[in-house]
Amino acid sequence: MSSSTLTPSKERWLLWSLSGVQFTHIVDFMVMMPLGPQLTRLFGLSDAQFGLLVSVYSLAAGVSGLLASLVIDRFGRKRALLAMYAGFIVATLACGLAPSYGSLMGARIAAGVFGGVLGALVQTIVGDAIPFERRGRAMGVVMASFSLATVAGVPASLWLASQGGWHWPFFAIALFSVPVWLIALGVVPSLRGHLAGAAAGSSFNQLRRVLSEVNHWRAFGLSALMVLGSFSIIPYITIYTTTNLGLTQEQVPLIYLVGGVATFFTARIWGQLADRHGKVLVFRAISVVAVLPMLILTHLPVVPVGVLVLVTTAFFIFVSGRMVPGMALLTAAPPPAMRGAFMSVNGALQSGAMGLAAWLGGALISRTPDGLVQGYGRTGWLALASTIVMVWWVGRLRVHQAGQTPAV
Repeated sequence: MSSSTLTPSKERWLLWSLSGVQFTHIVDFMVMMPLGPQLTRLFGLSDAQFGLLVSVYSLAAGVSGLLASLVIDRFGRKRALLAMYAGFIVATLACGLAPSYGSLMGARIAAGVFGGVLGALVQTIVGDAIPFERRGRAMGVVMASFSLATVAGVPASLWLASQGGWHWPFFAIALFSVPVWLIALGVVPSLRGHLAGAAAGSSFNQLRRVLSEVNHWRAFGLSALMVLGSFSIIPYITIYTTTNLGLTQEQVPLIYLVGGVATFFTARIWGQLADRHGKVLVFRAISVVAVLPMLILTHLPVVPVGVLVLVTTAFFIFVSGRMVPGMALLTAAPPPAMRGAFMSVNGALQSGAMGLAAWLGGALISRTPDGLVQGYGRTGWLALASTIVMVWWVGRLRVHQAGQTPAV
């Protein structure tokens, strides 16, 4: 079966199965952070040790993405997805079975290795299977899984942890992933058309081809700009709102619950608008509007909780909204024969850009003698500057519509 034979029903099932893959590996990544109190108490960890336990997943995902770029386009998309997802299920199960800090660290590295490649594979399959004129809507459906992970996956996992211990969220993710794997086995097309144009010779030849194309570096630059401003703000939202704005720890989940529900619905709306009015135009429009909640949030004084939730919800709606047309454009930057390698490299570079952005955000803020956060507004100005560059930069990207001739 090829993308050209996909009926509307088969296309929906494909997108739902890919959303399930995204949902499970995003929950697996996110759930580690709120499990911190249980794990540090059980294993006697320092903050630095727990921080390493969280960050090692992203580091492993970045490395595996680069390594996968060497060989990923030599395999059918379905075969690669099923193999990586099976490895992810086993690694997640190993996390739940880990009896010590060291074994849990090893299992998290394995989960990151498979999870990092899965993210790139899902985006690659969307690019291969869905025509460019419908790819915005398709990307909106798949990216809605991030919101679902926030509002449903993580809270459910934490409830399981409170009932049965920290092991149970990982058992539940692994168990839920099995039927998702079986559905993917039945509905994901083989997608082997890219093999005809795959690079001959050594595996490094494919990576060299990806890195030698100027347009690919334009896409990598756009990908980095999309996260530069926002990820200098996001890691410090909870710190700023609880320290400076008086939000209680019990009220913090309200921000992410409301924001997650809102983005679950708006992600698909952005995708439909991108297909109807043009992905570059919608990307630029959302990006410009996103500057407002970014600046307001980072300069916000003490306000009623309702006003704060309104601002943070607008932040999540528009900041995450840029990613829908943005990722649709990125999947069309390379030709099909290099799409897997390209998306793997892009995932690794985007992970690095997120880390750099978080570091920049931390460098821009500081604490007053009485413990309040100061300098948070600087991250908002950084977001404004990166958005100005990004709105101009996206016009330089060439895309392959329907996988054929590059077009602006």
